[in-house]
Amino acid sequence: MQISTTRSESPVDDARLAEILADPGFGTHFTDHMLTVEWTPDRGWHDARITPYGPLSLDPATAVLHYAQETFEGLKAYRHDDGSIWTFRPEQNASRMMRSSRRLAFPELPVEDFVACVDALVEVDQRWVPDSSGEKSLYLRPFMYASEKFLGVRPSQHVTFMVIASPAGAYFKGGIKPVTLWLSEQFTRAGRGGMGAAKTGGNYAASLAAQREAIEQGCDQVVFLDDQEFRYIEELGGMNLFFVHADGRIVTPATGTILEGITRASIIELAGSLGHTVEERKFSIDEWREGVASGAITEIFACGTAAVVTPVGSLKSPHGDVAAPAGTDLTMRIREELVGLQFGHREDTHGWMHRVV
Repeated sequence: MQISTTRSESPVDDARLAEILADPGFGTHFTDHMLTVEWTPDRGWHDARITPYGPLSLDPATAVLHYAQETFEGLKAYRHDDGSIWTFRPEQNASRMMRSSRRLAFPELPVEDFVACVDALVEVDQRWVPDSSGEKSLYLRPFMYASEKFLGVRPSQHVTFMVIASPAGAYFKGGIKPVTLWLSEQFTRAGRGGMGAAKTGGNYAASLAAQREAIEQGCDQVVFLDDQEFRYIEELGGMNLFFVHADGRIVTPATGTILEGITRASIIELAGSLGHTVEERKFSIDEWREGVASGAITEIFACGTAAVVTPVGSLKSPHGDVAAPAGTDLTMRIREELVGLQFGHREDTHGWMHRVV
């Protein structure tokens, strides 16, 4: 893919950039440029370009505004101590976007083109990648949307793929602490044959009412159950779950109706290399309650791109609370391994890191 570049004539000045990178927060500041590629049936993917970051002009009849045909991804760029810049398993994000595209009736952007687009934007905006202090990074948001102007329920004949970037601070300010969870018994996130395994905005919109309920109950995140029996654990609003047992086994809910997280897949492989058997299967709320009460479950943790790995604390529900397991040893070991690898402080024996600059 040939990518043209038009550099911004008014980039953020060095002094202001230093202020932003000192305390970037999450998703509030954006780099000087953005990448755009378009698709039509007759031309395929074309007109790949990096341009100054700025607003989009959309017709009121643009399809995505009415029919929510949209997918996105999330990954990070990390600056290592020698100044080099790396991403973590970007080809996995590319492959997942292809799977999401099939589910959303989109054209598929090839893995090599996805990675090339992400690399190109990071290279142009490399001064926006923070140093590694405090686990700071550059968050990358590739996304694809139906950009044809029409009203009608059919796949769009004009599709736009874009990449934007935003510096991100540590997920946990003031140190890592367990997240408190609320068990939703009213809402489900996805169902069999639905879009749960696709990374599409509609799934996150479906989680907002439940997330609001969790916050009203004093919790950080919401836990969803399956849509058939309201019995089996699915995932959180934006993270996957793992349950560590006293005998060393780790259980994580099976995919099919949940998102196949990149961090989740990495943890499964990493835990295996550490000598732990990982079971991907149905896991019920009763098994959660009984396992914590008996001591059979010693740790619970959640994972995702933003937090990497976080211990899970207590679980609250309309039918009573489940205390937090006492342990976090394996949780923190896995977290340290992953974060150390991403920032270049651990040897990349898995070949997961991709050098950009």
